[in-house]
Amino acid sequence: MFKILHTDGNARRGEFHTVHGVVQTPVFQNVGTIAAIKGAVSTMDLKEIGCQVELSNTYHLHLRPGDKVIKQLGGLHKFMNWDRPILTDSGGFQVFSLAGLRKITEEGVSFNSHIDGHKIFMGPEESMQIQSNLASTIAMAFDECIENPAPYKYVKDSCDRTYRWLVRCKKEMELNSLDDTINKNQMLFGINQGGTFDDIRIEHMQRIAELDLPGYAIGGLAVGESHEEMYHILDVVLPHAPVNKPRYLMGVGTPSNIIESVARGVDFFDCVIASRNARHAFIFTRNGTMNLMNQKYELDTRPIDEECGCPACQHYTRAYIRHLFKAKEMLGMRLAVLHNLYFYNELMERIRKAIEEDRFEEFRRENVEKLAQRL
Repeated sequence: MFKILHTDGNARRGEFHTVHGVVQTPVFQNVGTIAAIKGAVSTMDLKEIGCQVELSNTYHLHLRPGDKVIKQLGGLHKFMNWDRPILTDSGGFQVFSLAGLRKITEEGVSFNSHIDGHKIFMGPEESMQIQSNLASTIAMAFDECIENPAPYKYVKDSCDRTYRWLVRCKKEMELNSLDDTINKNQMLFGINQGGTFDDIRIEHMQRIAELDLPGYAIGGLAVGESHEEMYHILDVVLPHAPVNKPRYLMGVGTPSNIIESVARGVDFFDCVIASRNARHAFIFTRNGTMNLMNQKYELDTRPIDEECGCPACQHYTRAYIRHLFKAKEMLGMRLAVLHNLYFYNELMERIRKAIEEDRFEEFRRENVEKLAQRL
């Protein structure tokens, strides 16, 4: 399923083969939580801007329109008209971040919907059943997202339970052999947890690695800890992750975060920052970040980024897109989202090329600070 084509230090250039196509790694997954990218971006747009993997969310799609509805309509790929890979997050993070009152037991989590308050129970089996109905390419294991910081004993007990939940997720994946299953080749990724405790992280990764899953994620980061703490955890944990399986850093992050994480051996990324920031006129460029609402762009007839090939930069000026935001015209948001996602997808392409040509360290030195600066 996963083939490493070239390495440059710890950075890996690979290919991940799925039933819905081959993913070139390192890759940034474009986040379409409820089967749509916020900002009026269609799946046809996603192809034009270089998206390889679309990410949707189990929790949100279970609430509406309902995973059984999506199954009746032929699965998520058919529902949203997307024929490339889809990864579905298990819903664990949303259960712990959106739900108000919740009760965690060995069986799973009882909570109230953030939409209308109705009672819901989700455990490993339920999450796998929902994701099977969605028929995504990659299903994520159901886990507990631990608050950071959290007491050592709580984190240890939670990781032990998350491991037991993962074993149950793997067992429940057998339901994909049933006759009415849409995607019989759905793959399960396990998730490493452990807060910022080195020993718990290492032990948990070693235990889940023994389950020989198609891929492994590092979860519970980018939730308030410093960048240095996050990079330290990656340095500690990744040597214990299977070499021949893709590694996915969940919810990360900025362009600089991505480059630093690739340098440590990460292959998959996702983050809402690209589209969320774009919807507020906060733009990523090859020379740093810019706020298009600033007065200095009122008469600026240059494209957002003169080196960019996205639809917004090819056809419109900074002045015009700024006007659209000021006038609260949806087109401004759409053009900005298209640009930011194109930027992220192209950034990954540039990273892959740098690894192939054994100049990733040079690329890293040139871009980590530059991409983080405010213009």
